[in-house]
Amino acid sequence: MRTWTIRLLRGKLSFQLSVKWLLTTTSLFVVLLLLFILSLASGSTWVPPSQVALQLLGKIDDYTFIVETLRLPRVLLAILVGASLGIAGLILQTMVRNPLASPDIIGITSGASLGAVTFITSATGVISMSFLPVAAIVGGLLTALLIYIISWNKGVTPIRLILIGIGISAILKAGITFMLVFSNSFITTKAYTWLTGSIYAAKWSEVTAMSLWMLIPLPILLILGRGMNVTELGDEAAVNAGIRVQLQRFVFLMCSVVLAGTAAAYAGGIEFVGLMAPHIARRIAGRSFLGLIPITAIIGAGLVLIADLIARTMFLPLDIPAGVFTAAIGAPFFIYLLFHNRNR
Repeated sequence: MRTWTIRLLRGKLSFQLSVKWLLTTTSLFVVLLLLFILSLASGSTWVPPSQVALQLLGKIDDYTFIVETLRLPRVLLAILVGASLGIAGLILQTMVRNPLASPDIIGITSGASLGAVTFITSATGVISMSFLPVAAIVGGLLTALLIYIISWNKGVTPIRLILIGIGISAILKAGITFMLVFSNSFITTKAYTWLTGSIYAAKWSEVTAMSLWMLIPLPILLILGRGMNVTELGDEAAVNAGIRVQLQRFVFLMCSVVLAGTAAAYAGGIEFVGLMAPHIARRIAGRSFLGLIPITAIIGAGLVLIADLIARTMFLPLDIPAGVFTAAIGAPFFIYLLFHNRNR
């Protein structure tokens, strides 16, 4: 099959594009675009898709408030959150060479949630809620550092990292429950809504901030991503190939934390997207890490977009958190993976 090699930064960044990859990525992007239009059209007031397109192109201004003020920020945030969670899960699964790894299972999402719940229960009414994302990101970073430090024993092995992450995640979830039990009912309700995972009342400022946070790890992934395929062969093979395994593992773990922590900061505990999206992407496009990044991002974005679309349209006038539906799909998927990999 025909391929093209693209080299950037004097050869420091190079990758190959195949006809199959281009067709797959283009097809998935078209599907995501259709979901994008459908999401903007759907709600308590139906807007014909043709009118949505004209509104976005600036040809009409009949639906400015509904489409551009109410729905567009929410839809864009759903796309960004899904893409971030998908890429974060891809990093972890490739890094630890375990198909069950994802930000919510390894403990990163729990750390971000603990940071956010601590902020909600202790700082509401004292500090502006605009600092909630900072608290969530700091919680995720501190948790990742804790997991990494505890896992260190003349290096960090993938299996030790994921097992300790699962244990830390359980402890953090217990801490979250403890704080909620001793909080007043208003704070508890607010925290539970956030923990379930919701993109309700998304703002343009959140879309902008989320986009900026995503720009931090993506260049690192593109530059260092070639080494990820080698590490899947084992640490010894990677060292022989000249890769500084422990440094690369730490850098990629931090990239995953930034992506997952930011997603948790702006959308709460939307689970299993980071688990499902990379698996679906590999079924479609093979195992090349760099090639999987955009495909996984598109699939993750689509999963959250579909979940949010169902959440806000099927039970009108109620607006159900999108995390309810990602969990409803993701939990059986996780059980399937456990069953499928039971003898490995």
